[in-house]
Amino acid sequence: MKKTISFILSLTMVFAMSATVLGAEQQSISTFASTGSDSTGSFSILSYNIGGLPAMFSSSGDPKNYIPQIGAKLHAYDLVNVQEDFNYHASLYANDTHAYRTPTSGGAGIGDGMNFLSKFPFEDTDRETWKDRYGFLDSGSDELTPKGFMYNQVKIADGVYVDVYNLHADADTDPKSEAARRSNLNQLATYIEQYSKGHAVIVFGDTNCRYTRTEDNLKALFVDRLEMKDVWVEKIRNGNYPEMGKEALLGRSGETSADNEVVDKIFYRSGAGITLNPTSYKVENKYFTDSEGNQLSDHYAISANFTYTRDNRIVYSDLWGGPGGIAFNFLRSTSPISHRPVSVAIRGDNRVDAISMTYDDGTVLTNGGTGGTQKTLDLESGEYINKAVIYKDEYKGADRIFYLELTTNKGRILKNGKKSGTALTLTAPSGTYIAGFFGRAEANVDKLGVIIRTLK
Repeated sequence: MKKTISFILSLTMVFAMSATVLGAEQQSISTFASTGSDSTGSFSILSYNIGGLPAMFSSSGDPKNYIPQIGAKLHAYDLVNVQEDFNYHASLYANDTHAYRTPTSGGAGIGDGMNFLSKFPFEDTDRETWKDRYGFLDSGSDELTPKGFMYNQVKIADGVYVDVYNLHADADTDPKSEAARRSNLNQLATYIEQYSKGHAVIVFGDTNCRYTRTEDNLKALFVDRLEMKDVWVEKIRNGNYPEMGKEALLGRSGETSADNEVVDKIFYRSGAGITLNPTSYKVENKYFTDSEGNQLSDHYAISANFTYTRDNRIVYSDLWGGPGGIAFNFLRSTSPISHRPVSVAIRGDNRVDAISMTYDDGTVLTNGGTGGTQKTLDLESGEYINKAVIYKDEYKGADRIFYLELTTNKGRILKNGKKSGTALTLTAPSGTYIAGFFGRAEANVDKLGVIIRTLK
């Protein structure tokens, strides 16, 4: 139980990185070195509405000249969410050095203005337009472009995944804009409940909300509902949320203080096996300026630093597959940590349709659809799964899981689906076993990884 993560992370991973013929298994071995030093770490984030509307409509002053300067300064942060990245996007990226970045969705009137820049790899990007927006030539003009939110799953380190959300909510304070903004919060919260259950989450962007504004009801609709925390409230206000209905906390513009609430926010929550802890919060009132001290946007950027810590009893493997389906995590339940599997089942035929485990407390965890035929392996006393072979291949334009083979410490095998495409083999080292799964699934299993647990 108290073995260090460095022991757990001595995982043997086997990859067949070139295409294989149907039914043939081609493998090459790559052994991950111990990454125990990565069981804790840190990263920085930035949220910035960069005011990138065409110059004639922009309130940021001089976006053509300012946005290249913004791009040159973003390297100081590990994860960056930008909003209103419209007509000067090319100059932003031309001056930025992040290794991983989302492609633009288009200029004003076409794209949503949101992009994500990261020093860490990410997958499963999804852009969602708000169901409700209000205002064409007034009330924030939110209907002139498809504003909404963006999702990315980021691999901060081996075994450390964080779901990152960007948003730009409806603007203005007229009744119809306020109603649209409440709808925006509800839409995003519903998505997080469905797609990020059990996951560590950070949401940062332009909410156009204030805690003091009764009509926004921000704390109840978003923070309390999702059990998230606001980094400004945690680090600057000692956990005390502003009271709804009171005067707006305008403070001194650009100042990091308890009485200066900005509409740009950073929310976070920890996930199963991953603890997030913010260590700082700052309104960036000096860094994003030109040589004469002018602000480079009509919004101040906000930043925060985080540390992460992994539960030393478990570790997540790499993921294998495509972006379809809905994210799932068997650690949405405590059973994979507190109890041993007594049986495992794979449903499939031409592909893998579903995966499930039953634990010795009676809990059954299942994800996927109802197609194919189910095959089940009941585990004997002292038996556990220590190896998984996962094949992915393309189906209808995206990778899905075609074949899964599980082997126990007694040499028994459960398999389903058809071998096709490329294979990943995950082997748990001595003293550990496969306690569960995570990935993406709906009608089929689209992406799959395993959760390794120390033997009791």
